[in-house]
Amino acid sequence: MKSLSLFGAALVAAFTCTSVEAAAPMVKTQPGYHRMMLGDFEITALSDGTIAFPADQLLTNTTPAKVARALADNYLRSPLEVSVNAFLVNTGFKLVLIDAGAGELFGPTLGKLPASLRAAGYSPEQVDEIYITHMHADHVGGLMAGDRLVFPNAVVRADRHDADYWLSPENLEKAPADAKGLFQGAQASLDPYVKAGKFMPFDGDTELLPGIKAIASYGHTPGHCIYVIESRGQKLVLWGDLMHVAAVQFGAPATTHKGDTDSKAAAAQRQKAYADAAKNGYLVAGAHLSFPGIGRLRTEGEGYEWIPLNYAVPR
Repeated sequence: MKSLSLFGAALVAAFTCTSVEAAAPMVKTQPGYHRMMLGDFEITALSDGTIAFPADQLLTNTTPAKVARALADNYLRSPLEVSVNAFLVNTGFKLVLIDAGAGELFGPTLGKLPASLRAAGYSPEQVDEIYITHMHADHVGGLMAGDRLVFPNAVVRADRHDADYWLSPENLEKAPADAKGLFQGAQASLDPYVKAGKFMPFDGDTELLPGIKAIASYGHTPGHCIYVIESRGQKLVLWGDLMHVAAVQFGAPATTHKGDTDSKAAAAQRQKAYADAAKNGYLVAGAHLSFPGIGRLRTEGEGYEWIPLNYAVPR
């Protein structure tokens, strides 16, 4: 009996030791891309990461109490993790990136777009054109890595109104101290492309490629625009920063953002975009909607309900 007891103890010890040694370390990363087809176009949502967003401090035309209540209704609280998304469109003859993430300008939780792009099967060198919704740092910072062009073969395009505003040394000089960083980030990100002859601004509503149009939606910035992607009767509208916090702004579309250049115009553009998307049922995507940030809208009382894209394997 004694030998059996010793044998049993040895088995227990061996099993315990093996279990500890076999434990896998936690990975603590997220997949950085999501792919879908839109007619003949391949759309890939790319994650640049997430960032803590103090919604109760940055949302305007509301109150901190209302923001807290709306977040709580969605099991959230401020600060909440907000996605920073970009979108890759493969038309079959051009590879187009819409927005470029934050790069090195927003800290260690962002700047993941190049890794997401590679995980999705593409390299930065393959990108032909980059369309910028607006020149805030979390949309253009990823154009550069130090003094190196991240997308050396790409032409960058954005609305002229944003370029004239953010790339102006005079505007930087006269900007208040707490806003100078916005101008500096835009200029550090875009000026190398300008000097290389790789920046081509457009003016307002413009067809950039067959199936891709820029639509002026000025307000959040002087030249903020959205992009309409269409193929074989299917439509996706990329909203950029028409909105920032889904849990608040779908239910209360008049809620604005402290970073808006013109809050009244930004709110009007959001209301227009919401109403049209809900009426016509096409897909929309947002830079700060929870990744992958693609879905549809339908009216819900005085606001709207967000219906995320149904997951499907592209065919």
